[in-house]
Amino acid sequence: MSEVRSPVESDIMAHYSRAAGHIGLIRLANPPVNALSSAVRHDLCRALERASADTGAKAIVLCGENGLFCGGADILEFSKKTGGPALVPLINAIEAGEKPVVAAIEGVALGGGLEMALGCHYRIAHCQARLGLPEVMLGLLPGAGGTQRLPRLIGFPAALELITTGRHVSAEEALTLGLVDQVTDGDVQEAAVKFAQRVADEPLASRRLSTWKPPCPADLDTLLQGALGRLQSRARGALAPVACVHALQAATLPFAQGIEKEQELMATLFSSPQARAMQYCFFSQRIVGKWSLAGRANWKNTPVRTVHRAAVVGLGTMGRGITVTLVRAGIPTVAMEMDRGQLQAAQQAVTAMLEREATKQKRSLDSYLQLVQFTLERRHLQDVDLVIEAVYEDLALKKRLFSELCAVCRPDAILCTNTSGLDVDVIAGTTRRPEVVVGMHFFAPAHVMKLLEVVRGPRSSPVAVATVVHLGKLLGKVSVVVGNSPGFVGNRLLKPYMEQANFLLEEGATPEQVDGTLEEFGFAMGIFRMSDLSGLDVGWRVRRESGLTGPAVRPEESPRHRLGCRYCPLADLLCERGRLGQKTGQGWYLYEGPEGRKALPDPWLHGFLDEYRRQHALKPRRIDQQEVLERCLYALANEGFRVLEEGVAAGPEDIDTIYVLGYGWPAHMGGPMYHVATVGLSAVLTRLEHFHRAHPDVPQLQPSALLRHLVAQGSPPISKWRELVRVQRSQL
Repeated sequence: MSEVRSPVESDIMAHYSRAAGHIGLIRLANPPVNALSSAVRHDLCRALERASADTGAKAIVLCGENGLFCGGADILEFSKKTGGPALVPLINAIEAGEKPVVAAIEGVALGGGLEMALGCHYRIAHCQARLGLPEVMLGLLPGAGGTQRLPRLIGFPAALELITTGRHVSAEEALTLGLVDQVTDGDVQEAAVKFAQRVADEPLASRRLSTWKPPCPADLDTLLQGALGRLQSRARGALAPVACVHALQAATLPFAQGIEKEQELMATLFSSPQARAMQYCFFSQRIVGKWSLAGRANWKNTPVRTVHRAAVVGLGTMGRGITVTLVRAGIPTVAMEMDRGQLQAAQQAVTAMLEREATKQKRSLDSYLQLVQFTLERRHLQDVDLVIEAVYEDLALKKRLFSELCAVCRPDAILCTNTSGLDVDVIAGTTRRPEVVVGMHFFAPAHVMKLLEVVRGPRSSPVAVATVVHLGKLLGKVSVVVGNSPGFVGNRLLKPYMEQANFLLEEGATPEQVDGTLEEFGFAMGIFRMSDLSGLDVGWRVRRESGLTGPAVRPEESPRHRLGCRYCPLADLLCERGRLGQKTGQGWYLYEGPEGRKALPDPWLHGFLDEYRRQHALKPRRIDQQEVLERCLYALANEGFRVLEEGVAAGPEDIDTIYVLGYGWPAHMGGPMYHVATVGLSAVLTRLEHFHRAHPDVPQLQPSALLRHLVAQGSPPISKWRELVRVQRSQL
């Protein structure tokens, strides 16, 4: 296909040229994703004017350069005043034009990019393109007509699901939904030009979505009210999903009135603290991709090795999920177990998981299974580039295994441990090449959770770490590089959070009171329900190995004071009685229902707590919601400041990303460090000092030196902390 472009056109962000067959061509050129910045919108208006005035062009194709259509609005402009034409009238002008406009969608059409495509009269997509309206993930709604045009095109049920979840759809699914008119596996611009030639003389009245009446099912009110109820319950205080439903309800009105309602709701969300928090989360995930610990260079300056073949050793629940994750990414994988029966069980489980994935992706199961080799023999590890150990969380076992891996694997093979908190350097010390040992802490279920803690041991090489970070990206994970510390970042901060919740039970609270408060704050699951789901025996085993439970370590210690600190043995006592959580039907709650998953308050547990308090002369007192939040969340964030002090995390964004993606912290509250910054560091310091005076035997409540330093510095905004911490560490 030929086109003629003026030399001047190459210098602007939306240029017009003529393609073959009397077709005008408008290209967006704003790398990397052709975001609709004010400059792009300005140039796009000019290009549309030129295309409309070009008497030799009978139709117009709108496309993007660099293999991408448009990634949406320029989020960098959200926090500042910008000029340029507004997007809503621009899209309206595209739709109202007298020449057919065909959107040639390649790569992505997301957010405002898809809304712009909906303003076009036809849409052609490449088979590998992805489309979606993810604004809800930023605390917003599609504010350029998306909530009004999409239900008119694909109906309310499908539009409701896409807009309230922000889910991306494949080109194939988009075609099934009616979102696009054609899918091609060839040159999408060529296909769009040919399509435009065919429809150049077709009338446009029926192609303007704003004139359509949305297909309204008879039970529309029931559908929308049901969705509203579910979202209000599931969103736990998040405003955007609920606002999306209200905007979609307005699509039953005339288009102009619906747009007006959409704009009103968008204006409310745009200025909300929740939108700012969720946009902070978005940028935090970009920042953590540029890891820097202990003054080392950005990982992008470090060479990355390609992982052509990987291995997973240990095929329990976590190992199976990791195997599926690798295979799904197209990486040939050796899946190894030590026991034949366990290997057979794992093979069945992994096959079933891959079968579900194949159905979802409309691929053959064989295309996945041919990538995985199940084995009992270590010799199959000889040619792999990277091994991920996922055996039982036992230090002696892992040390023995790594010693064996060192003997069988290639000298340059990267050896990764999936430990959730054991010392990576101790594990590396059992090998002859500690520089290739890296922590690769997946979160369960590994094939679902997006977070990957990449643990850099003191002897891990930059190349090994950079390779693991790059692999994490290929696996669809957000990799956060952290230092080697007990519990790393996530589980280390979880410890004081859990301890405070347990101490509150000693002082008079109930599990359902603590959980209810945390869930009202926005957590999907409170700390005690989460413990029951994970299994109380997991933490019990760790505490026994640490000497925190069992016989006293020192003569002066009681069950409630261990290693010189206050200790709560309540969880240990439940485990001793066989109450291990959901798996036994009893834990902090009683579990009933068809699958034993419904958590019910347990009268026995309440009596047990009363007796425990009497036995230890603990007078129960009234504990309000504010104290629950402050004790649990401030203790967690206080440990976060210590993690920053020590260089275990490079900045607050690392901690917040870990907690939002891995521990259920509500994204609309930003993360623990963002939360205390929003509350005010001075106020948080005052409350921690108050709690530490009341509980001097709880060191986690003693305010960290970094928190005091930041308050003394006038509580600078969170965007300044990373640099302040770096400077402070360099002076130590």
